[in-house]
Amino acid sequence: MILKEFISYIEQLYPIATQEDYDHSGSQVLFPDEAIKGILLCLDVNESIINEAIDKQCNLIVSHHPLLFKSIHQIRSGTSQGNTIIKAIQHKISIYALHTNFDNSWNGTNRVLADLLKLTNIQILLPKENQLVKLVTFVPQSHADKVRSALFDAGAGFIGNYDSCSYNIEGYGTFRGNEDTNPFVGEKGKLHIEPEVRIETILPAYTTSYVIEALLKAHPYEEVAYDIYPLANKHQRLGSGMIGYLHDPMSKDAFLWYVKNAIGTNILRYNLSAKEIVQKVAICSGSGASLISKAIQEKADAYITSDINYHYFADAPSNILLIDAGHFETEIHFVKKLFDIITKKNTNFAVHLSEFCLNPVNYF
Repeated sequence: MILKEFISYIEQLYPIATQEDYDHSGSQVLFPDEAIKGILLCLDVNESIINEAIDKQCNLIVSHHPLLFKSIHQIRSGTSQGNTIIKAIQHKISIYALHTNFDNSWNGTNRVLADLLKLTNIQILLPKENQLVKLVTFVPQSHADKVRSALFDAGAGFIGNYDSCSYNIEGYGTFRGNEDTNPFVGEKGKLHIEPEVRIETILPAYTTSYVIEALLKAHPYEEVAYDIYPLANKHQRLGSGMIGYLHDPMSKDAFLWYVKNAIGTNILRYNLSAKEIVQKVAICSGSGASLISKAIQEKADAYITSDINYHYFADAPSNILLIDAGHFETEIHFVKKLFDIITKKNTNFAVHLSEFCLNPVNYF
């Protein structure tokens, strides 16, 4: 598989357009036309990871955290970042990051945490806005099924757990082609009335170009009439964090032990909460302190994230249990999740989990 083909596959699953505005997911160092020899998966990219890729004959590293997250003005040997970039280029190793576009996905890091905690009735904690559009088009009745199928195959028609969603109204369209036309129905120069179906369907905004391309290919008319409407609806399967329910309520102490074992951490930081029974749980992998107020608004009994500072703990109301489970600890499961995704695809290269996915934070 050529590297750019692999990236196209990954970006269909986790589109770059769904990352946060501050982020820099995607290609960091890229040799797009190279055949993939092996892939190394990691959380952070550093010189040790580059050396491991060389040893394991991997020419693609896929990380969670972008190597080039902030703007850089020079690449200098002797620095950690400089040495990493230089060595990657010298050995023609591409580096690709799946960060907040992976976090925001329905099947991303937060879903992994939700599954580890065995939460049920899962929903996105903070769904993204302005991510959906409505497509309306008009099709002769004879081709309505074909066009609908093409739209659905291109990514339209998903609402929550349902697919192939559309609304259809029968009516008639009028048109008259000039001498330069070759109409599918009717005659040039004559007004024609055609029984048509108005098809309405919803789609993620980032798939618009793919869906329109599919529409134009499937539609029989020379000139295809369609409208795109931006929607204020929130995208219920795209956004930050998740919230769900434990199968059975737990005492606070039992829940803290449960979280430690499920996520795989030895230390939890938590507030002096008066919440003694936990069942509704909100989560956000990585730095999620900005969603504390949302978790409170949704009446979560507990909220699990990382990088919570002193004042968040001090100011939190007593009716929510805030748990800082660690940045590394809540995100390291990205590596195994991505391994499962890639190895399910029929490939002829090795995929490795890095042996150097080490927590940069140590405890004494």
